[in-house]
Amino acid sequence: MSAIVNIFTTVFGVLGVWLMGLLSLGRLIWAGLTTLLRGGDFAALAADVATQRDGFAVLRAFWPNLVIGRQFVKAYDNTGTAVVTRQNDCLDVLNRDADFEVVYGPRMMKLTGGENFFLGMQPGWPYTRDTSAMHLAMRTSDVAEIVQPRAAKLAEDLVAKSGGKIDIVPDLTLQVPWDMTDTYFGTGGPDAATMQDWTTILFWYLFEDLGADPEFDAKAMEYAGQMRDYLDTAIAARKAAPTDAEQILNRCLALQGADTPGMDDLGIRNNILGLLIGAIPTISKASCFAMDELLNRPDKLRGAHQAATAGDDARMAQYIWEALRFNPHNPVIYRRAVHDTVVARSTFRSARIKKGTMVFAATLSATFDPYAIERPNEFRIDRPWEDYIIWGYGMHTCFGAAINKAVIPAILKPLLAQKNLRRAPGTAGRIDSGGTPHPQHFHLEFDT
Repeated sequence: MSAIVNIFTTVFGVLGVWLMGLLSLGRLIWAGLTTLLRGGDFAALAADVATQRDGFAVLRAFWPNLVIGRQFVKAYDNTGTAVVTRQNDCLDVLNRDADFEVVYGPRMMKLTGGENFFLGMQPGWPYTRDTSAMHLAMRTSDVAEIVQPRAAKLAEDLVAKSGGKIDIVPDLTLQVPWDMTDTYFGTGGPDAATMQDWTTILFWYLFEDLGADPEFDAKAMEYAGQMRDYLDTAIAARKAAPTDAEQILNRCLALQGADTPGMDDLGIRNNILGLLIGAIPTISKASCFAMDELLNRPDKLRGAHQAATAGDDARMAQYIWEALRFNPHNPVIYRRAVHDTVVARSTFRSARIKKGTMVFAATLSATFDPYAIERPNEFRIDRPWEDYIIWGYGMHTCFGAAINKAVIPAILKPLLAQKNLRRAPGTAGRIDSGGTPHPQHFHLEFDT
């Protein structure tokens, strides 16, 4: 009897996925026709996260592992493209380091002027050496003891002094993580604006400049050189005039004094450079996207407001993570096939991946996969953390994931606690990316 029940459950599950795929296809066709008739912007349509969710729903239903001979990524060597949409397959790709490699090494080495950063490394001694040393410098206990309390206090002060009108990108979501790099990293740059600009451009260069724009490459190289010079100077100055502050730079120098492998001046500089690139733009973008999604859902915004005013930080954070599931700052993660291999082996969706293929693990799709996520199209705050793939997965999960998980709610809590939080009128109340992949302005208002 149980076998019959399982068969019927499986069949109806598949039919449900097909139906969802057909409905999504219908919405895509309608949106495309509407855009065409209105002379609209198809690039903007494709960039819309709702369009992306519908596109992935179609792929999950009818072609869950799509292999294309065409090269879409120009920034890193590859021979073709594959898109993986089911959660099991996405996590499998991100976990099979021997089959699917990270590709960022060549560009990372251009940023450092020669050496790699562990984000661009495959398993091996250099990766183990550098991550182990940096775990000693960035202690897990620092998040609750140092980072989160300061971020929460600063965010509260910034919102309080805004007078009910705030452009949250320059005045909050960039400012708080920059302060962390200044006070906790010990390397905040010549000033906030410069460090924010450096890290945003270099993050864009590493992960988002897929077309390999030569003019942008030149700009990134200029900024990378400036950032290297600043860090070299900062390291030398700190060695000449030591302090006892609980900072990453000081701890790295202490590890150097203990002859820790990889902690010479160059190693310290390159590791801190890599961490800085990932810190400020990631936190800012994720904070903006989560807030944008909550503002699109007034009932959920009210729930988050109630949790924030009640001091229920865990419940408030659940609203933020669920908002990021619907509107993630990183909808895909890409890897390159080391050799000929297979995704979803021994299944009907099995796909052969040739050596050199760039594989897009569509994490946005994975978190809406009805085979893995309960009622995926519902906004729910009771989901287990394992349902989210916010900071990557496997060996190259974001090194600062614990910091991000603490700082983003700290940034947004004082906003969510305000009365009648709303978008500013007109286009000012929408995220303005200024032609970049990152928010530049986002004006909000609230009653004082």
